Amino acid sequence: MEKMNGLMRQLLNRVFILVLLLAVAGGHLHSAAQSQLTLNGKAVNVERWITTQFAKGKTPPFSFDYGGTPSAQFLRTWQHTIRRLPDADGNAVRYLVTYTDKQSGLEVSCEVTGWKDSGAVEWLLWFENKAESPTPAISKVQTVDASLVHPKAEATVYYAEGSSARRSDFAPRERTLAPGDTLTMEPRGGRSSDSAFPFFNVQTSKAEGVVVAVGWTGTWNSCITAIDERKLSLSAGIKHLNARLLPGERIRVASVCLLFWQGDNRMAGHNRFRRFMLNHHSRKVNGETVYYPMFGGFNWGDPEPCNEYTCMTTTYAIALVERTHLFGLAPEAFWLDAGWYTEADDYAKGKNWYNTVGNWTPDPERFPDGMRPIADYIHAKTDAKFMVWFEPERVYKGSRWEREHPEWMLSAGGDNRLFNLANPDACRWMSQTIGDILEANGIDYYRQDFNIAPEGIWLANDEEGRRGMTEVKYIMGLYDFWDYLLSRFPTLLIDNCASGGRRLDYETMLRSAPMWRTDYNYGEPVGYQCHTYGLEFFLPQHATGSYHVNPFDSRSSLGSAVVFNWKLTQSGEAFTDMARTLEEFQAVRPYFYEDFYPLSGTGDLTGDDIWLAYQLHRPSDDSGYIVAFRRAACESATYVVRLCGLNPAQTYIVYNKDKNETSELSGATLMEGLTLTLDQPRSSLLLKYEVKQ
Repeated sequence: MEKMNGLMRQLLNRVFILVLLLAVAGGHLHSAAQSQLTLNGKAVNVERWITTQFAKGKTPPFSFDYGGTPSAQFLRTWQHTIRRLPDADGNAVRYLVTYTDKQSGLEVSCEVTGWKDSGAVEWLLWFENKAESPTPAISKVQTVDASLVHPKAEATVYYAEGSSARRSDFAPRERTLAPGDTLTMEPRGGRSSDSAFPFFNVQTSKAEGVVVAVGWTGTWNSCITAIDERKLSLSAGIKHLNARLLPGERIRVASVCLLFWQGDNRMAGHNRFRRFMLNHHSRKVNGETVYYPMFGGFNWGDPEPCNEYTCMTTTYAIALVERTHLFGLAPEAFWLDAGWYTEADDYAKGKNWYNTVGNWTPDPERFPDGMRPIADYIHAKTDAKFMVWFEPERVYKGSRWEREHPEWMLSAGGDNRLFNLANPDACRWMSQTIGDILEANGIDYYRQDFNIAPEGIWLANDEEGRRGMTEVKYIMGLYDFWDYLLSRFPTLLIDNCASGGRRLDYETMLRSAPMWRTDYNYGEPVGYQCHTYGLEFFLPQHATGSYHVNPFDSRSSLGSAVVFNWKLTQSGEAFTDMARTLEEFQAVRPYFYEDFYPLSGTGDLTGDDIWLAYQLHRPSDDSGYIVAFRRAACESATYVVRLCGLNPAQTYIVYNKDKNETSELSGATLMEGLTLTLDQPRSSLLLKYEVKQ
């Protein structure tokens, strides 16, 4: 009987594996035919990796269906070329790989770049019809589709929530995958980080893994399945494409980056990726990385019926710049948000900032000479820049753009239109028009919002047999628009909002950063702590608002940039406290560009009854900061943290800024357990440590 039970278990195990493989194949993850990526504890030679994975006769690490047939069944038989391109810099190696079907005229080209100093490889797929007749349908495009082979152990995926205007926005999550487990991710509504986040870290052992970043500012999808204890199936691409290409038509799809890492724990991968993004994929001016500034607003929140900046005038804006400068609080950039344009203040007709987008001219009564006088005053009086809010993709019914160019409007019902960036003529017109507004008004930095979920509109405007093409060409147009602005204005910075942080992906982060990362309850500090904690795992450049100067609130908004929303025309908080807060921010800020270590794990961090703490560490001089919060309902006055990245044999000076006290502790002691103490609930702690000289 025992032997019979053993045979039955073997049979059931085989059935389980068969069902799993069939399910994986049905999900277009053909594990048996996938490209295999092997992790063996060694650093990746990116050039060898590229030439091996994209070699002739080998299944590449991407996939698609062509006329209903998976590419793994035919792509190795297509004409293949691989050509090394000139290097963009000393660290990068670049290749162009092409696969051509002579029968149908379809050419698939893959632009591949590897960075020697980071162990990162990025590629982007293009499809082009070089024939005189339409191609068969292209569908199920996965820019990465590969088996990840690793040492025998369970794999854990570290990922994050997207933005949904909640306290849990960007909350860190983790999922350990046993054989048969699957983790799928995709955003909601067509904005790339709306409820899901296209960055994640797959740890396959205690000492290595791969960080994955997906570049598609629409509806991407990703699927990770544990085939067995040594193999994962990893795919990521775009969700909506099932279309034939017309003669001469060329489209791009999602990009993907894989960063291979080795280290003591998974934070080695996160911190390597953060530095990779800073070094190679952040805005450069004259070859140097540009860091996003400390912003100051223009007294947001005037009395009703004013909303946003619909009551702002040239005179008032200049007065606020003067007042800020008088108090010694001038930011690095002044930020004018929504409501500056024509009709936004026509309250008698029910107008406001939201329902007048598409009227992109400064209101002539409030800004008779445009915004140039404000910009000129800022530039003459301070060293600051001037940033202005736009939302050009959403066009409200009846606005000037809709009246003048109805042929460029996409709609699926309702009052909002979508400016058709999929149309090349429309895209060129918008690029030139917005660029001219920036130039005429002396605007230094460009803030782009996007308060609409476009997926339904895209799908409603697809042609028969061309599902997904509106989205594909729209996203291509969006990239062309941003690239035009960045090329025309070499010192321009783009602030990417989209209802607060709902368009964060690999491609947008190449061109922008989120200075208002979530529309969650403005100024609520516990949520802000959570958002900083979650985003720091992947992105070093982001910001939020700072409304109050008490340490608990102001430290909740610490980051590589910030938006100071202090109201200098009202009493209640001293400008001397504002100056102290500004000084503290300037001291801590550089450390947000260094290594980040979470000190409170990855569980539910949204409660009011816990401590939250994190560490910022600068390896170059072995110094750093500990930022900690005891929340309002937390009963414990102490919290033990274990620091990372230190030298156990060194002696460190630890300075408590609030108590003006110092202590000497060994690196070993700090790493084994440091007890933080806060006597009062709803309080914060800021400690700096450095090596004793």
